[in-house]
Amino acid sequence: MSFTRRQIALVALLTVPFCAAAQATWPTKAVRIVVPFAAGGTTDILARAMAPELQKAFGQPFVVDNKPGAGGNTAGAEVAKSPADGYTMLMGTVGTHAINPALYPKMPYDHVKDFVPVTLVAGVPNVLVVNPAMAQKYGINSVADFVKAAKANPGKFNMASSGNGTSIHLSGELFKSMTGTFMLHIPYRGSGPALIDLMGGSMDVMFDNLPSALPHIKSGKLKALAVTSAKRSAALPDVPTIEEAGGPALKGYEASSWFGLVAPAGTPMDAVNRVQQETAKALGSAALKERLQAQGAIPSGITSAEFAKFIADETAKWAKVVKASGAKVD
Repeated sequence: MSFTRRQIALVALLTVPFCAAAQATWPTKAVRIVVPFAAGGTTDILARAMAPELQKAFGQPFVVDNKPGAGGNTAGAEVAKSPADGYTMLMGTVGTHAINPALYPKMPYDHVKDFVPVTLVAGVPNVLVVNPAMAQKYGINSVADFVKAAKANPGKFNMASSGNGTSIHLSGELFKSMTGTFMLHIPYRGSGPALIDLMGGSMDVMFDNLPSALPHIKSGKLKALAVTSAKRSAALPDVPTIEEAGGPALKGYEASSWFGLVAPAGTPMDAVNRVQQETAKALGSAALKERLQAQGAIPSGITSAEFAKFIADETAKWAKVVKASGAKVD
């Protein structure tokens, strides 16, 4: 049977609404948000803040799945290889999508080619926190005090992090390189377990993301010396920046973190754009915005294209930081 051009055109026109309707039905089942670190850290906190908002917007469960390991690379590799159908996303971080490519000689994924950026969720400063008992023992009440104690006791202080290649790790490495101090780096599988040991006394210092450290600072279980951002945080207005408190050796110090949703390359842009729009809407609501800001986070919600440019700029910036610090992970 043969068809005229008019019949073919009519079939094409009738098919367009059907395809559009099929795309618009996404999601028809649960969507997984993979978190590359253990529960309790800022990556996990932000993913769990967004999941119910997205579930409410789309009418399907958004399930947080913690997959820690290798500074975020374990989860990154899993999501990169997942079907590009919109049902698996990664809460990417400055580590997985800016630092690790410069830090690891061999990556299990290409942070640009293997993913499509969805949206930046939030940026946060890190905060230099110490165990209060250790601070009391060495008379540490400021960044200057800490540098003095670290120089007098090279290698005696244990520096916890949420994993190799994270901004928490690199914040400490940059601090060490600028001050000429040495602390033994102990990587964990997320901020949660690292904070437990820091409060317990088996760790001495950490450059943690502010949202996960803040409750423990307020409770007195951790002592905050400075934030790593260029400006003070509204969540801790009385705590100086490292540059402010560190003197000439730490002039220009800045090392903040960020967190954003990414999906496997090839994920339909309809799904990507809808998630970005609903995330931006949720982050713009007074309740969630105020909640995140109170925890020290700065909500975003930028478009996929804007996030792609942001990742490119951050990759270039952190490559310089990694080189300056001399940090490497085998």
